[in-house]
Amino acid sequence: MSAAFPRIALVHALRLSIDPIMTSFAADWPEARLMNLLDDSLSRDLERDGRLAPAMTERFLALGRYAHGTGAAGILFTCSAFGPCIEAVKAALPIPVLKPNEAMIEEALGAGGRIGLVASFRPTFPSMRPEFEEAAALRGLRLSLVESFA
Repeated sequence: MSAAFPRIALVHALRLSIDPIMTSFAADWPEARLMNLLDDSLSRDLERDGRLAPAMTERFLALGRYAHGTGAAGILFTCSAFGPCIEAVKAALPIPVLKPNEAMIEEALGAGGRIGLVASFRPTFPSMRPEFEEAAALRGLRLSLVESFA
């Protein structure tokens, strides 16, 4: 891979996220230079605490700063349960910082306001519902969101 292609930092809170993300990049953007950071204690701590505490945001900021310090041109957080923490990183860094669900929310709402949300990590729901509500409100859609844990 050429150094002309950007380094993209992928920050994972679940081990299961790594393979699907790597497969997607290989298919859709194989030239990107990927860097994987895994802190699977993030998901365990969120499950234990039941909420996103300020200390969790600080951990995300530290991960974001670390990734930026390695020369990453962008960061993709791969777990959607941490939306507010990811937003804090986005506000703090001068590079693109993305949540894994941004395009999915837009595409889903493009089909209307009746949405079924299936998640494999239960703490995803409290983070995702406000994101769907905000995006639906911006589109002027009445949202009906049904959540299902798989």
